[in-house]
Amino acid sequence: MLSIVIPIHNEEHSILPLYDRLTAVLIGLRRQYEILFIDDSSTDRSFELLANLVQTDPRLKVVRLRRNFGQTAALSAGFHEARGRVVIAMDGDLQHAPEDIPALLAKIDEGYDIASGWRKERIDNPITRKIPSRVANWMMSKASGLELRDFGTTFKAYRAEVLKDVHLYGELHRFIPALASIYGARVAEVPIQNTPRLSGDSHYGLSRTFRVLFDILTIRFLLKYFTRPMHFFGSLGLFGTTIGGAILGYCAIYKLFWGHDIVQEHGPLMIMGSLLLLTGLMMFSTGLIGELMIRTYFESQGRRIYAVRDVLTQKRRQAV
Repeated sequence: MLSIVIPIHNEEHSILPLYDRLTAVLIGLRRQYEILFIDDSSTDRSFELLANLVQTDPRLKVVRLRRNFGQTAALSAGFHEARGRVVIAMDGDLQHAPEDIPALLAKIDEGYDIASGWRKERIDNPITRKIPSRVANWMMSKASGLELRDFGTTFKAYRAEVLKDVHLYGELHRFIPALASIYGARVAEVPIQNTPRLSGDSHYGLSRTFRVLFDILTIRFLLKYFTRPMHFFGSLGLFGTTIGGAILGYCAIYKLFWGHDIVQEHGPLMIMGSLLLLTGLMMFSTGLIGELMIRTYFESQGRRIYAVRDVLTQKRRQAV
């Protein structure tokens, strides 16, 4: 079973051409498949068109969200509903060509867990899209340690078991390969077409670049300190308490042995030492709370800190 997950928001002009091209490609693959459109509370005729299509195709499923939750939530809803062993996510504006699906599946068939699309020849505006995207992709690659040239595209193929280990929130859908790599997912990059939108405007602009920066910090923390937050906050706490303690110790010695008025002569220095000491203690406390939360997260939900790829055993036959 192959599942195609397509989040849409006000894409009424693209739905029918996308459906026709997509079904033509999927029928040619000669695999069982299902198509899931996730309507992220569209205000145009998108849902009406999809409701009509459902009546003609039993392999089509439409999920309508109660309000506009965003692309990450829509993808998460689609992944939850998907029944296929391989799940392909793509946009609904026809900037992703359905004809590239066989290339993504070929990488999955080679043994990779994720086949990630790479818009090698981008047609976007160089000032508002291309340059910010290149900078963001470079930063994402360095932060995640995953050598991908295009994190931003939704067009990717996943093994279903990989998605079970990834929980999406915020705008982390572009980081699914990086999040999956925590559990050892093997990722390959596949060149894909990047075609102009048939109509309408992109839902993303230059402002998204700034939100991506916060996502990069989040993913860096998750990848490196997810199961050991004390290593991050404890280091900051150790630095703060050491420097703050040294400053306050110096002020105390200066006062006890030389009798100087510390507040009058070194008031700002004493305040800085006190703030560093308190900040360090707060960081230690945050690290301890983080450790307790991680322990609760894994133990209460029965989750594992590892992922098994294969189990090989040699069966022994016993004579009856």
